[in-house]
Amino acid sequence: MPYSKKIISTKAELQEFSELCSKENRSLALCHGHFNVIHPGHMRFLHHAREHGSCLVVALISDAALASTLDGHHYYPQEERASAVAALEYTDHVVILDSITLPDLITALPALILVMGKEFETERRPEVEKFIEAVMEKNGRVVFHSGEISYSTSEMFHSNTHSLQRERNSAFLRNCLRLQIKPEALIRIIDNFKSRKLLVLGDTIVDQFVACDAIGMSAEAPVIVLRELEKNQYIGGAAIVAAHVRALGAECHFVSAVGDDNPGEFVKDQLNSMGIKSELFVDRERPTTYKVRYMVQNQKMFRVSRLEENSIPVDIENQIIEKLQETIPAMDGVIVSDFVYGVVTPNILKAITSTAKANKVRLFGDLQCSSQIGSVLKFTGFDFISPTEREARIALGDHDSGLEKLAMNLLRLSDSKGLIITLGANGFIAYHNYDGAGIASQHFPALCANPIDVAGAGDTLISAMALGCCTRAGFMKSAALGTCAAAISVNRIGNIPVTLRELKTYVREILRPLEK
Repeated sequence: MPYSKKIISTKAELQEFSELCSKENRSLALCHGHFNVIHPGHMRFLHHAREHGSCLVVALISDAALASTLDGHHYYPQEERASAVAALEYTDHVVILDSITLPDLITALPALILVMGKEFETERRPEVEKFIEAVMEKNGRVVFHSGEISYSTSEMFHSNTHSLQRERNSAFLRNCLRLQIKPEALIRIIDNFKSRKLLVLGDTIVDQFVACDAIGMSAEAPVIVLRELEKNQYIGGAAIVAAHVRALGAECHFVSAVGDDNPGEFVKDQLNSMGIKSELFVDRERPTTYKVRYMVQNQKMFRVSRLEENSIPVDIENQIIEKLQETIPAMDGVIVSDFVYGVVTPNILKAITSTAKANKVRLFGDLQCSSQIGSVLKFTGFDFISPTEREARIALGDHDSGLEKLAMNLLRLSDSKGLIITLGANGFIAYHNYDGAGIASQHFPALCANPIDVAGAGDTLISAMALGCCTRAGFMKSAALGTCAAAISVNRIGNIPVTLRELKTYVREILRPLEK
């Protein structure tokens, strides 16, 4: 069925649909919301809702209802939102709640199952109670569920790589059109990177990649035997964030701690060769964090890490604080890249925050705790923070809520102006608080359908986004640039900085259709 025919906007159309449902004895599942920007959280929810009936009806909140609660500037017209929801494979019909109210809809339809987000099970506003009561009076049922949480994607089972790449590129172009992002505007922003100064602070890591040949299974134990072929090492952690910032044209100052060892010397040499102004304080009590990844072609077999997770000594902490207080006032922005290996202590974070705010310097935070213990809520009052969905749920202790509820709570508790929730192969969702005028959100797809190495995508994203924000590009334009930079990064093995020239070339190429 053409998706335009799925949309119901008048009472006459609703009556006709209701009679058809009764005649065919359809089992109906109903959910409702504004669906301003369709993102993977909505897809999970709708997929789960569809499982409760042979026909899924989505009730769409009207423009008038949205305007009465939030700034209408941040919402797309109801017809456009209805078309986007109707185009989804899970959706059978969309009812615009304009001339039709939700009570009208519930009354008109045969017995149904109302599916609501998990958060509504405890947050019962009066209007929600009325909807639930209306469903129960018709011998219907109410299910509270936000959809199954997944940190990976199964898209490759449903589409070939070429089609998937085309779909993601098209989605990105649609985003740019809706946000009125033009190619020449992004190119101007990139050119302005050269006038910016950023300080990066965080844990230094050295990443070694070992290329291997898989010989076979060992006879003495059920393990795969690898033959080492070649190895290479790269700076990683916060150091690669600094390298991205410098390669993208900005002046970069890097502050961190390393061990008194060869990897530490390697980091110093690499940063000097890149023209990064670094202050690396030597901690003789622990080694430079070193991670070795064993690869067969482009597949990681396993990783071995040499590290200490305890905080740096107080004397080094005091030296870092003194350096930060001296350097931050001259910066446009500060990126805190915390891998929870001991450099970003509470005292250092407090010094960064107070010094930056006193000098009106922008703050950007990224905490990575895939195997460590940490909470992104340690960053408060930042311009934006960038957790993965898993990190966001860990910080809030919330496994059940939908992504929208999760994001709103994280924005509120962190007192951040912006939030990036990264979703792995599903890209990320950008949220921006317009100082009380409403919160805008936009899903940005991952632009590479078949990545070679995704390990550094988040580092590239925050580097490009922070630079965009420091050039006053606007949050969503900066997010678009971050999307492009991350797509370049995942197309190669190892932590290789994305250059200004590479980013400009990629932006021109992917946005070329908008120039026609």
